[in-house]
Amino acid sequence: MAEGMHGKTVVITGGTNGIGLVTARELARMGAQVVIVSRNEDKCAKTVEQIRKDTGNTNVEFIAEDLSVMANIRQAAYEFKKRHTRLDILINNAGAIFFKRQVSADGFEMTFALNHLSYFLFTHLLLETLKTSAPSRIITVASHAHEGARLNFDDLLSEKKYNGYGAYGSSKLANIMFTYELAEKLAGTRVTANALHPGFVATGFARNNGGIINFGMGLTHLFARTPKKGAETSIYLASSPEVESVSGKYFTDCKAVESDPVSYDKAAQEKLWEASLEMIVSR
Repeated sequence: MAEGMHGKTVVITGGTNGIGLVTARELARMGAQVVIVSRNEDKCAKTVEQIRKDTGNTNVEFIAEDLSVMANIRQAAYEFKKRHTRLDILINNAGAIFFKRQVSADGFEMTFALNHLSYFLFTHLLLETLKTSAPSRIITVASHAHEGARLNFDDLLSEKKYNGYGAYGSSKLANIMFTYELAEKLAGTRVTANALHPGFVATGFARNNGGIINFGMGLTHLFARTPKKGAETSIYLASSPEVESVSGKYFTDCKAVESDPVSYDKAAQEKLWEASLEMIVSR
């Protein structure tokens, strides 16, 4: 088992598939204690068993909760804090795209609920543990799909108009704006917050939509990078000493790059923060 993360506790959402699975496995291989959070208990159990077998690291476990549901996110955080007193790295990785508008159990548009609100709430619930464990890191998996996207504050939940890819792009923009605002609020705490683009990766992404979309995604995956390649930046941000004090940045291919200019709008960052707070408090 490779060294480098011994004594570190990592939580990763969506760690049973694709880049999340590779990230969880490789950080476990480096010696970290890894906690996977995903909704399917059977799949979680099998994934944990396989990672333990592949890496020789027995300190791998799971919490099975549906992260599109606010109450389940709270339960996941409660369960983690019941088991652990420290958290060194939180990787917000779970996400999906929905080409037909769906609504979560809380009444939120599903893309916004899973891709943004779950990150926002889960991070808040674990923030004190991250602070007491500092230096610690918050890593959010975003996407270049945010480029050209906009947040419509008059219709954040896409009730008036819905476009699947547009909703996805907006949620990824929200990820980055949340990261920038969070990094500023965490200044001086030794807790860093960074976002990343993993590249277009051949995973199960978008396969939840069925039919012709599954077929189309299968074809595009012929030109996609592997999950191993896609996970490199997440692993780098979680483990590299080079970025221990770097915060409020957007990375691709393990390098800090500029995100879309609209993501740096401070007033919009604050407005998103307040709107998100209002939503999670109401649930």
